[in-house]
Amino acid sequence: MAIPDLMPHPVAAKYAILVDVGYLYAAAGEVLLGAKERKEYRVAADELIQSLQKHAEERISGELLRIYWYDAARDRVPTVDQRVIAQLPWVKVRLGNLNARGQQKGVDAQIRSDLEALARHHAVTDTILLAGDEDMVPAVEAAQAFGVRIHLWGVEPPYGTNQAERLVWESDTVEVITAEFLRPFFSRAPQPVAVTPPAAAPSPAQVFAGRAPVKPHVKPGQVAKLGPSRPRVEDVGEHVAQKWILTRGRDNIRDLLPGPILPTVIDTELLIEAEKELGHSLRPYPEARVWLRDGFWARVYREFDLGVGVSSK
Repeated sequence: MAIPDLMPHPVAAKYAILVDVGYLYAAAGEVLLGAKERKEYRVAADELIQSLQKHAEERISGELLRIYWYDAARDRVPTVDQRVIAQLPWVKVRLGNLNARGQQKGVDAQIRSDLEALARHHAVTDTILLAGDEDMVPAVEAAQAFGVRIHLWGVEPPYGTNQAERLVWESDTVEVITAEFLRPFFSRAPQPVAVTPPAAAPSPAQVFAGRAPVKPHVKPGQVAKLGPSRPRVEDVGEHVAQKWILTRGRDNIRDLLPGPILPTVIDTELLIEAEKELGHSLRPYPEARVWLRDGFWARVYREFDLGVGVSSK
């Protein structure tokens, strides 16, 4: 008679990664660059997220649920970088508010809420928490009460510690992310320079001048559709830029400078906004998209007093 296998079979883990971006950026900026404010450095966030994901895969055998990316923005309007990050697979961007003094509000509460909810609904068996605030302790204890293991990650400090001692005590495992691991993703922000003359910064029309316009294919017997006029499209581009400056803030739009190339996500949003204004599609008219960018950049350059204009009509 065969003896039944009474040994428990290992259960594959299912885990989430919760990242307090304010803590991560501030701690890394300090240890790598001696920086005190985020505006002093630039972060290759998409590459950093991929490396953190790979780092987790090497430590936990199981399935990643998703990465929660907790950051803040003025009036919770996402910045250019945050909009790009939100497009990444398996990444969920959560935004708190950033007040006039640059302080984050509501971020810790979102982390605590998600940590407890994931545990309560048995969505994960393990959670990697990249944070340092003692306010996380009650949520850590609550998640552990539901059987979730908490793996605390921290950033190597220049000296002492940059994580609350009690948070370290209550976590199941603790790991320090070294400065060398983070170094490839952080660089010092370029210093402001004097405004360059127009010739030093080509307009979008100049950049794309070498491209031959694509003419729509017309079958025999058909009449070619007349495309939108250049002045109208440029006016719409300026209008969208003005709208974004007012709704998203000058600081967010400043992130797009010096141009004239837009991130793909933002360029697509510009096209969609323009088509709403015009009431028809610009997709069949590649040259119209160039005019649209001309108008957009013309307004942005005026806003920041850059002596660059669009090409003559």
